[in-house]
Amino acid sequence: MPASRTLRDVIGLDATLPRLGESTLVMIDFQNTYRDGVMALDGAEPALAAGARLLAAARSAGTPVVHVVNDGGEGTPYDIRAEIGAISPEVAPADGEPVVVKRFPDAFHDTDLEKTLRDLDAGPDLVLAGFMTHMCVTFTAQGAFKLGYRPTVVAEATATRSLPAPDGSTVPAAALQTASLTTIADLFGTVARSIDVLTA
Repeated sequence: MPASRTLRDVIGLDATLPRLGESTLVMIDFQNTYRDGVMALDGAEPALAAGARLLAAARSAGTPVVHVVNDGGEGTPYDIRAEIGAISPEVAPADGEPVVVKRFPDAFHDTDLEKTLRDLDAGPDLVLAGFMTHMCVTFTAQGAFKLGYRPTVVAEATATRSLPAPDGSTVPAAALQTASLTTIADLFGTVARSIDVLTA
């Protein structure tokens, strides 16, 4: 059976990828949390390396950058006061780059992200990257879409982990990654397979 048309196609939403230099970059939860220990992700290191390249390209293009961190509180893998919850040094914020703290998967929910974007005079195009693809990346793309932004997720700068399925089987990280990006591309935004397609 052939693939169905996406909802974006059915309702006539633009599928054109933005240019990085004409967008705002949102770096989501690039925290040490996901590199080691109980929350370690499959493919975290390659995704982090891609995130570093994306961040460098954005800075070179003069693209505004916003960093987002998840704060789970003291003693958790998301403790932003501890090394485990810190933003990884490869993608650490530069002076003047805002950092938004969140406590829910959608980085727009109960945060000042929308105000931060307004203060940066951000246009509608947001480029998203980070962790985890099936959770905070997907729900932030949905949140952006609901607010009228046009999010684009950079696939190579995201990663997730294997999870138990309701039937007791295991959903491999690669399958969950593909399903998550497919969900985003069905309605909430576009997906760029690599950084290069946004900078060409």
